[in-house]
Amino acid sequence: MSNIKIKIQLVANDSIAMGPGKADLLEAIQQKGSISAAALSMGMSYKRAWDLVNTMNKSFKQAVVATSVGGGKGGGAQITEFGLQILTRYRAIEAKANLTVQVETKVLMELLLDN
Repeated sequence: MSNIKIKIQLVANDSIAMGPGKADLLEAIQQKGSISAAALSMGMSYKRAWDLVNTMNKSFKQAVVATSVGGGKGGGAQITEFGLQILTRYRAIEAKANLTVQVETKVLMELLLDN
């Protein structure tokens, strides 16, 4: 079933509030503790990562990522408790959708020429 790809996007005010790339970014921020380190680990610019975080924070009722200003020890970023709830629910939706698609498309996949 690796030939099937689903992309789920939550749209708010003409912006993508959450999608697979934003979910990946949240996980990277959670692991790295900063937007810049997360961006670097994902091969994207800091500006792009910041723009994605800003869109998420503006799209939801509460902040998804909290930042602290740099200084002698440097700044950082963490997913808020609310953000973790959003990420967990989003990943659960992805898992359910992927399972459903796998079940529903099994016959179609068998009808493809390259199988």
